Amino acid sequence: MAIEPGLALGGLLGGFLVGLTGMGGGALLTPMLVFIFNVSPTAAVGSDLVASLVMKPIGGAVHWRHRTVRTDIVSWLCLGSIPGAFVGVGLMHLMPASTAENTIRVMLGIALLATASTMIIRDQQSRRRDAGALDKPAAQPVQVRRGATVLLGLIGGALVGFTSVGSGSLMIVVMSFLYPQLSKRELVGTDLVQAVPLVGAAAIGHLFLGDVAFGVTASLLVGALPGVFVGARLSSTGATVIVRTAMPAVLVASGLKFLGAF
Repeated sequence: MAIEPGLALGGLLGGFLVGLTGMGGGALLTPMLVFIFNVSPTAAVGSDLVASLVMKPIGGAVHWRHRTVRTDIVSWLCLGSIPGAFVGVGLMHLMPASTAENTIRVMLGIALLATASTMIIRDQQSRRRDAGALDKPAAQPVQVRRGATVLLGLIGGALVGFTSVGSGSLMIVVMSFLYPQLSKRELVGTDLVQAVPLVGAAAIGHLFLGDVAFGVTASLLVGALPGVFVGARLSSTGATVIVRTAMPAVLVASGLKFLGAF
């Protein structure tokens, strides 16, 4: 299994951005595989999910050590997201082969535009809320909204299984509306940890159905793993603000490209 230098370089960039911002694995890597390296959408989704499964636990482990993870919320999210991920993978394979690739492109375009929108919403929320209050534990006990949390997991899981996009960036924004009492660190930590079993379920589904190009995944990981570590080390610097500002524009361009706008 030969390592492709171009894919490794792309993985390095993608991993760095994931480590720096904590989001965007599928939203960045899947379009890169399709548009730059001409990987089919189905193989791009499956290969990206397997690569993300290796990257995601790195950020989650940091928050777990700092006890900024709401395990009760994670549990209810997983109750919906794990079966949802298998549903998303199954729906992809129930489509006729003649229309599957085009449908995946359209869904990827919609998911990327939605991700860009949620990133903008999240940044606006952060500006409106007091910076000091964001890093404090929730002032009041958080009542878990079980039904809504399971439903969020189910919908998010299906979307990730179908497109590989949304395990972090989409879920965290909806969680911030469901649980406004959570601090910023609790939101990020909970989001990163819930994404691990979600991405794991989706990756297993695609592996079982033969959607993963192992050479592509291995090449991505050669670059992505050091990229994640470097990005995480720089995540407290001003570079994070610059990248977060630019990422929505990149995602909008990728989404419109998938939808055939240019």
